[in-house]
Amino acid sequence: MNLNKAIIIGNLTQNPEVRKTPAGKSVASFTIATNSVWTNQSGERQEQAEFHSIVAWGKLADIVGQYLAKGRLCMVEGKIQTRNWTDQAGAKHWKTEIIAENIQLGPKPSGAPSNNSGYGNNSYQNSGFEAPSYGNDTYQAEPIAAGNDEEEIKIEDIPF
Repeated sequence: MNLNKAIIIGNLTQNPEVRKTPAGKSVASFTIATNSVWTNQSGERQEQAEFHSIVAWGKLADIVGQYLAKGRLCMVEGKIQTRNWTDQAGAKHWKTEIIAENIQLGPKPSGAPSNNSGYGNNSYQNSGFEAPSYGNDTYQAEPIAAGNDEEEIKIEDIPF
């Protein structure tokens, strides 16, 4: 049995970049920083940050573009994927990313208006949740039928 699952909780390092493939499918890319803190043998506090590249597709990409911003805390659940390509100079490159399947927004930032959307304990799955309806800081994300009309994503369709 095989399992490819990543779950991270951290803060966005920049605003997400949302683009469209030539076929019109949305794709969002962003980076999340996770921090580790420990005390070394000398009793000094140590901290290390890891930066994770995230890619979201389809409706999930649209939600990311609408509700996430730099500094925002969120949880991403997905699969790890490494892709490679050769640039115009002939150099080979590799990039490891988490392909988001589920995103959960963190708590509402302090100072945000009470009717601001996108906050709370809400998760949106790549497999068929529409953008949330909102009011009074709560959401009811309505599931929609997941169709089998998913088109195959080709590496040459990725716009970055």
